Amino acid sequence: MIEADPHLSLQRSAALPWVDMRRANRSSACYQTHSHDEFSFGVIDSGHARYLNHGRQHHIGPGMTVWIDPGVAHACNPALGAWSYRMLFVEAGWMGRLQEELPGLPHQDYTPFAAPHGDDPRAWAQFNALYASLSEPGAALAAESQLIAYLAAHGFARLDAAPPMRPADPALRQAHARIMDQLAEPLSLGELAAVAGLSRYQLIRGFKHAYGQTPHAYQLDQRINRAKRLLKRGERIADVALQLGFADQSHFQRHFKQRLATTPWHYQQCLRRA
Repeated sequence: MIEADPHLSLQRSAALPWVDMRRANRSSACYQTHSHDEFSFGVIDSGHARYLNHGRQHHIGPGMTVWIDPGVAHACNPALGAWSYRMLFVEAGWMGRLQEELPGLPHQDYTPFAAPHGDDPRAWAQFNALYASLSEPGAALAAESQLIAYLAAHGFARLDAAPPMRPADPALRQAHARIMDQLAEPLSLGELAAVAGLSRYQLIRGFKHAYGQTPHAYQLDQRINRAKRLLKRGERIADVALQLGFADQSHFQRHFKQRLATTPWHYQQCLRRA
């Protein structure tokens, strides 16, 4: 595993290839508001942080667990000095199949995590064992068994506490669809407002309420999410930047690092699929 930043490590799980692992050790790196295609969760090992999830600010510290649904705008940055944490990113397809098997979950596209964070000491201890198993080659049976047990016990245990999933207004969905269909295109605010049949002010306010970000920030965020998939497939960084509509490789790298606190090259070297 290649580590460009001594405070940050990224790797694909040696046991389960659909799980990515991130560890920060005494890091002061900050993250711009962003989202992930994956379900992500992890624990705080030391230090304190300001944590934005589902539009609400939280303060988290040692021993606490954070839970982040796919597509939800969030940010998590150290409150003072440095902090240490470990995160897991689980592909949504695998998680969806698991949720179909778990009893008592509602029938919908996916079930969100029960809460944005928790402080159950049992969850922290079980996460330690899970993280260790995921790092071991040849431990697929143990790692997947522990992952399922952990998620069933902690991730979806308090469904009544889950943030309400409010569908976006149809007009906003039209603007969202245009962004996703033309992700690499230099769309204007006026064009998106016309598609939605809203004023530019209404679009910005409504879009941020529905999706957690302004249309421009959301477009950049989705470009980065798609870039992550392309980098894992081994595509050249310059080609990814061009394909996704960035002005140049430097522009792409700046926005990538703002959201992931690492460079596209480092991310690709650590997580490239065989």
